[in-house]
Amino acid sequence: MVIDGIYYALGLFAGGALVSYLTRPAFGIPMFILGLFCLWFFRDPERKIPTGPVAVSPADGKIVWIKQMGDQQRVSVFLNIFDVHVNRSPIAGKITNIEYKRGKFLVASVEAASTENEMNVITVESKGVKVVFSQIAGLIARRIVCYKTIGDVVSAGDRVGYIKFGSRVDLWFGPEWTVEVKEGQRVSAGSSIIARRKE
Repeated sequence: MVIDGIYYALGLFAGGALVSYLTRPAFGIPMFILGLFCLWFFRDPERKIPTGPVAVSPADGKIVWIKQMGDQQRVSVFLNIFDVHVNRSPIAGKITNIEYKRGKFLVASVEAASTENEMNVITVESKGVKVVFSQIAGLIARRIVCYKTIGDVVSAGDRVGYIKFGSRVDLWFGPEWTVEVKEGQRVSAGSSIIARRKE
């Protein structure tokens, strides 16, 4: 579990207890329910990571767009409030760049969020190939957390951070990759194959 979930839950439980004590027990119930939701929302389950020349999904969610943009393809994964929000590295390699960009907080499911929203862009490179992926904040999500720094070495499926509440992750693949998902498909972080490296 992400530690923030415990902090939020403890605060809500304490608030619920105080409200119940000062008013009526039933009045504190909504805060207790919200505390339980936080514990559930910030869950961080273990995943079985595929091996081989593949890129795995960095996020749980739904593939909302696959777009050809010049010699690259962009795959967009939308996370709703019920998805696990811990993000993972799509490939093994070295993190060669991390760029935080301030921006708007549009609904993460709209196309403009790819360029206009607050985001954290991470580049992972290995053996002549790379994958760039963006942690994109949404309407509710106002904080992006990244555990890694430039120069860190990661394995495919390693946890790299999370985005609070509804959000989106975009991946950019060059011509050395074949995208293997379709729009509308549900994927799981670390365990779903998004693309396969061409031989």
